[in-house]
Amino acid sequence: MKARFKYRIYPTELQKNALSKLFGCARTVWNDALDFCIKSFKKGEKYCGEAELQKRFITQAKKTENRRWLSEVSNITLQQSIRDLGQAYQNFFKSCKGQRKGKKIRLPRFKKRKSAQSAKFRIGGFKVHQHNVYLAKIGKLKIVWSRPLPSEPSSVTIIKDSADRYFLSLVVEINTVKLPDHGNAVGIDLGIRDFATFSHGEKVKAPKPLKKHLEKLRSLQRKLSKKLVGSKRREVARIKVAKLHAKISDTRTDFLHKLSTKVIRENQTIALEDLNVSGMVKNRKLSRAISDLGWRSFRTMLEAKATMYGRDLRVINRWEPTSQKCCCCGEKGGKKELSVREWTCLFCGKEHDRDINASKNILKVAGGQSETKNERRGRRKTTVKVAASCEALTPFKPVQLSLF
Repeated sequence: MKARFKYRIYPTELQKNALSKLFGCARTVWNDALDFCIKSFKKGEKYCGEAELQKRFITQAKKTENRRWLSEVSNITLQQSIRDLGQAYQNFFKSCKGQRKGKKIRLPRFKKRKSAQSAKFRIGGFKVHQHNVYLAKIGKLKIVWSRPLPSEPSSVTIIKDSADRYFLSLVVEINTVKLPDHGNAVGIDLGIRDFATFSHGEKVKAPKPLKKHLEKLRSLQRKLSKKLVGSKRREVARIKVAKLHAKISDTRTDFLHKLSTKVIRENQTIALEDLNVSGMVKNRKLSRAISDLGWRSFRTMLEAKATMYGRDLRVINRWEPTSQKCCCCGEKGGKKELSVREWTCLFCGKEHDRDINASKNILKVAGGQSETKNERRGRRKTTVKVAASCEALTPFKPVQLSLF
């Protein structure tokens, strides 16, 4: 299977200027081709294809006075920009025809100069060395190898985020290695107060990085709003806000990677509940707290790592009454307010912690460990959505896989 390895790089000032030119050319080719496609679509014409777009907006555009500076950067990146646009259109068409799972996606959008930038190199446009990575018409970039590459990369994506940090994302082929089967099974109930509650009684607190840095973020955003648009001081203030956002995101991602790796290492079977996160964040009172946790990212990481290391991840139906049912006798005790954290079963007299009881019920439903007639009748068949880590052709937003 394919996976992405992301590394921090430190370009010189001359290389930063060359990278800015590269990002600008790739963005211009994308926007010119997209503008042409949108106008053709409004006229009722069919999509002309990637070959025609490359001919119009790369080969012929270089001969014009307004676009002749496109020849100053690697042609591989410009061609890949057109391929990315073609892939985006293909996803849009499949979504319209109902051939793509999930919500319907919109037409590709124009790229902005001030947002995160990326450019992709295929084989022939880069070369990996021991202490640096060579990119065509850019030079050798100093890189920090935080972990070794398992194989030669098939593509390299260079990224500049909003905080002016530079990264290299390399797509490599890896061999899946099955971990030893310990026979352990665990049910996980995700929550706000405790991020994860396991069926064996352990609870894990969430770092909640946004809540921790919220006052500082508000202060920096107020200072940014007072700066004159287009001034150097506004740019300095913008970078401070972007760096704080990056720190919040990195803290959350680090926590999720470490927790998902720990769960995969220690358990053969993992059971989760299918949460409607997109619907839950519409609650104005809980939206910020839920978004600060990263439930969906945690599930995506578990799915990817379970595929890599031979674990069994099961997702139960979201309508299972895991918080209402007693994990001992299987009788339903009715709906309970979120403020009720502990309760006593009226049928068997067993005292329960709300989250631990729910995690035990999740494991029973997922594993088929039914004990009563009512529980067997309430069980539904569910399917597991396995996240395939493949090489993305759309603008870089991949799932990062953490190796042990």
